[in-house]
Amino acid sequence: MKISAGFTLAYDCPKPTPMLLVLNIHPSRRADLLTDQVLEFDRPLEAWGYLDGFGNACARIIAPEGRTTISTAFTLYDGGLPDVVVPDAPQHDIRDLPDEVLVFLLGSRYCDTDRLADLAWSLFGHTPPGWGRVQAICDYVHARIAFNYQKADATRSAAGANVEQTGVCRDFAHLAITLCRCMNIPARYCTGYLGDIGVPPVDDPMDFSAWFEVYLGGHWYTFDARHNRPRIGRILMAVGRDATDVALSTNFGASTLARFEVVTEEVTTA
Repeated sequence: MKISAGFTLAYDCPKPTPMLLVLNIHPSRRADLLTDQVLEFDRPLEAWGYLDGFGNACARIIAPEGRTTISTAFTLYDGGLPDVVVPDAPQHDIRDLPDEVLVFLLGSRYCDTDRLADLAWSLFGHTPPGWGRVQAICDYVHARIAFNYQKADATRSAAGANVEQTGVCRDFAHLAITLCRCMNIPARYCTGYLGDIGVPPVDDPMDFSAWFEVYLGGHWYTFDARHNRPRIGRILMAVGRDATDVALSTNFGASTLARFEVVTEEVTTA
């Protein structure tokens, strides 16, 4: 199937402001593009691309004084299959993990493993290691947190989400990732597009989505504690330790988000 996706964002800056942008799709999905996916700016500015330490396609800009609008629109081929489910995927012993995976066992800005380790072992120490343990964690997080756009908090950590029991998709991901890491399962944060494809549409405005991946049986597998079911049509943008590594924009100076529109939908033919 074909998916049409893109966004329009606008930032107000009182003076020229350096920014890091994580707004391109992930290099692993570029082979699926049916049209170009490039960042477009409504005014001349200095911009250049780079790959960060996690392999994400990022950009650096100097946003001029005033309002700068950034946009992209593209069409992408997707196999139309739901997230892969491998119930017998095994958990690795720590000694058998590749070196580059170890960082996804460590605590990070929003994944405060030190505060949740005792809880994790009390809840999941009896579960069979591997896929079943990750699913048990997703079941817990899905039931623990109530999704509420009005309760979004950019400073909320995984431990905070567990206590407050409310939040948005990033909170579901952070809590699940943290509990996985506490159980010695490498887990990384993912951000990207996820439209209402194969599910009933919702009334909430379209947004970017957060989910996570775990390393089991030599592969990274997708899990989504918010929806807690395999979904169709994910388009990965970036991966990292937590939301800090994949922020849409990191501003080195004053900046206000003035416009935010996201589109992702299946292309249907009459």
